[in-house]
Amino acid sequence: MLFKDVHLKGIREGKITLAFRQWQKASVKKGSLLNTSVGLLKIDSNETVHEDHITDDEALQAGFTNKKQLLKSFHHNHSGEIFKIALHYHAEDPRIKLREQAELSDQQFEDISRKLERLDQYCKNGQWTKQVLVSIKDHPHLPAAGIANLTGFEKEWLKLNIRKLKNMGLTISHTVGYEISPLGSEYLKKLTESKK
Repeated sequence: MLFKDVHLKGIREGKITLAFRQWQKASVKKGSLLNTSVGLLKIDSNETVHEDHITDDEALQAGFTNKKQLLKSFHHNHSGEIFKIALHYHAEDPRIKLREQAELSDQQFEDISRKLERLDQYCKNGQWTKQVLVSIKDHPHLPAAGIANLTGFEKEWLKLNIRKLKNMGLTISHTVGYEISPLGSEYLKKLTESKK
C-alpha cells in the first residue's frame, strides 16, 4: 500500500486518519503494520464503501480537498471495490535502528548470512545478494536501472529484491538510488575477512 509523501506527513502528524483505495480484494488487514518512509502505520479498520456514501469530511480526513478530488485519485481504468481504511501513525521504523548498527557479533553475522543464503537459494536468478550489496556499496545513490546495468538483473526485479535487503537493515533507499547502511558495510567487511 503506497502513499504520497504529503499524505505520509499528514498521517504522522495525526491530521490524516483515513485512506481510500480501489482494489479487487483487500490488500491490508485490521491490526496489520505498514513500513513506510515516516515509520510504522497501523491499520485500525478496513471496510468496503460505495462511492455515493463517501462524504467530503471523509475526503478531508484522507488528505484531499473534497470528495471529487478523492475520486479522481482512483485509476478509473481499474475495476474493483472501494475500501475505506482507518489508520494511524504507530512507531518509528525499526529498520532505522537496525541499519545504524555498526558492530556485528559472530552470531549476528551468521544469522544475516543464513537469511541471505535463503534469498539466493529460492531465487530463480541464482545467487544475487552479495553482488547487489557490493554494487550498492561501490556505487552509492545509483538508481535501480544503473544497478541493473552493472549486475545484469532486470530493473523491476531488482527494486523488489533490494527492498528485502532494506528490510534486513543492509541498505538505505533514497529518492534516487540506494546506499549501503552501516550494518551492510560491516557485514560485507566481516564477509571479506571470513574468506581470508
